Amino acid sequence: MRLLPVVVTVSLTVALAYYVYIPLPDAIQEPWKLMMLDAGFRTTMHLASLKSWLGFDHYITSIRRSSDGFEGMMKGLSSSEPGAGGVMPGVKVSDITFAGVPVRVYEPPAGGEGHLRRGLMFFHGGGWAFGSAKKGSYDTINQMLSDELNTVVVSVEYRLYPEVHFPVPYLDCLAAAKHFLSPEVRARYAVDPERVAVAGDSAGGNLAAAVAQEISTDDTMSVKFSVQALIYPVLQALDFNTPSYLQNQNIPILYRHLMVRFWLQYLGADLSLQSQLLANNHSSLHLPNITPELRARLDWTVLLPPKHKKNYRPLIVEKGSQGAGKEMPGLLDVRASPLLAGPEVLAKCPRAYILTCEYDVLRDDGLMYARRLQDAGVTVTHEHYDDGFHGCFTFITWPMEFDVGKRALRGYLNWLQNNL
Repeated sequence: MRLLPVVVTVSLTVALAYYVYIPLPDAIQEPWKLMMLDAGFRTTMHLASLKSWLGFDHYITSIRRSSDGFEGMMKGLSSSEPGAGGVMPGVKVSDITFAGVPVRVYEPPAGGEGHLRRGLMFFHGGGWAFGSAKKGSYDTINQMLSDELNTVVVSVEYRLYPEVHFPVPYLDCLAAAKHFLSPEVRARYAVDPERVAVAGDSAGGNLAAAVAQEISTDDTMSVKFSVQALIYPVLQALDFNTPSYLQNQNIPILYRHLMVRFWLQYLGADLSLQSQLLANNHSSLHLPNITPELRARLDWTVLLPPKHKKNYRPLIVEKGSQGAGKEMPGLLDVRASPLLAGPEVLAKCPRAYILTCEYDVLRDDGLMYARRLQDAGVTVTHEHYDDGFHGCFTFITWPMEFDVGKRALRGYLNWLQNNL
């Protein structure tokens, strides 16, 4: 009988290790920390899905509550972290609305009253379903940026799925951007009209790119964004078989099937279409609305450098599902997929900073957009992290602190310091 506790303990330990362990590339530093982070995320997802199946709550709502509880616990354990327990000295934080859209405004201690300052509008990531302008690393990062770069930062609390879907998040961001760029608001915050940026990570990078395109081509706007900073942006939903989608389909924390789910949610489509999108059946050759010209705008066989194409082959479906395309009317809308914009639009876009990570399904989206912007005559700074993974930019505080995240954040801040 004495052996029973030992057997149970060993069995549970083995089961836990099996659940946590994921084979990761050697280049990823601190692999066990990433595995533990991913295990926590997967557990939260599984429990939320179970609660939803039992009829208690929508799984997105459950995940948000779990995330809020975890963040509250971490604040208590790391109250000395900048932004974790309060506001950085001198940075004024205000929760207000811009054109009816909730925003958090960070005003730096220096400048103002006769001294024009930089301005930056930020859109957070989270698959258009999670995240907040007011919480976690986003709050910390924007406080740092405001303080170090003497910048007025406006972080937008756009509406999320399941409450809304495309184009509502985009329209929220566009309305807030136009408000920020208006003469009255710029004067109120003493923002230099020649030094205003738009930035975002992941789904926020998608929104930043789309808003930058719209503002750039809007002749009614007297002031436009000077630069755009896109952190591993998601930019297209036609090809889920690019080299990076295949290479990194099982790399935490953004799995290939999860990114497809995010797209289906954002476009208001039936989640049962996931297998169709994974097989590229929604973008087959027999669909007349997807023209050769449109396909060329995301042809990774032309747009990617050889080191990233490797030995992968494009998955081109001759005849797929017409139904999938009909259920997603926003599929070809450039406001949802900025990579599909024509060269005449890209040529008007502001100078760009694009950050990509080697171990990220979205790597090739960013690489192709950088190439297309350059081909259109836009100056692009592309920063690639060979040891980076999706989400690392926000993993900068204990206990989710990664060296690559701190380096990525510093590269972003340094570029803005020198280019905005």
